[in-house]
Amino acid sequence: MEWGDLTEITLRSLAVSLSATGVAALIAMPFGAWLAIQPFRGRRWAIATLNALIGIPPVVVGLVVYLLLSRSGPFGVLGLLFTPWAMILAQVVVITPLIASLTHQTVRDLWLRYRDLLVSMNTTRRQRLAILLRDGQRGLMTAGLAGFGRAIGEVGAIMIVGGNIDHATRVLTTAITLETSKGNLWFAVALGAVLIALSLVVSLGAHALSRGERRAQW
Repeated sequence: MEWGDLTEITLRSLAVSLSATGVAALIAMPFGAWLAIQPFRGRRWAIATLNALIGIPPVVVGLVVYLLLSRSGPFGVLGLLFTPWAMILAQVVVITPLIASLTHQTVRDLWLRYRDLLVSMNTTRRQRLAILLRDGQRGLMTAGLAGFGRAIGEVGAIMIVGGNIDHATRVLTTAITLETSKGNLWFAVALGAVLIALSLVVSLGAHALSRGERRAQW
C-alpha cells in the first residue's frame, strides 16, 4: 500500500459509514420514538431486547449478512457480497440498535415532560412523534454521532462481507489491520490518526451545526 492510496481509502470509509449511519437513522429514530410513546403488551421486553442488541458481536452480524448474501443464500442473486453495499448493510445492522436505544431515551424523557400537554391538544400519534423528534434534535444528533463513531471504527463485520479488497472494499479499519499484520506500524499509526481525525471533524461539524440552529431559533 502506498501513501497515494490513503485518500481513496479515507473517502471510501466516509462513504460507507455515512451511508450506513443515514440508513440506520431513518430506521432507528422513528422506531425508537414510537417505542417511547406507544404502550403495548411486551413493551418492556422489546426495550430490553433492543438494548441487548447493542452488544451483539459485529463478527456475528458479518457472518449472518455473509450467509444471506452468499451464492447459496436467499439474496445471493443480487451479487452484493464483497462490495461496499454489503459493508453498508452490515454496518446498518450493527448500529441500528444503538441509535434506536438512544433515540428511545431522548424521546421518552420528552414524552414524560410534554405528554399531558400533547394529549390535551388532541394531537395524533404522528403529530406527537414529529413534535418530540423536532424538540429532541440535540439528543438525536448525539445518537447519530454515536452510530457513526461505531460504524467507522468497526472492522469485524466489514472484513467478513467486504473482504478487504484493494481499490474496492478496503477501508481505514481493515487497512490498519492489514498494515499491522505486515509490520508497517508507522503506516498503521498514520491510518489510525486519520480515523480519529475524521471522527473529530464530523463531531465538531455536527456541534457547530447544532449551535447555528439554536442561534437561528433565538
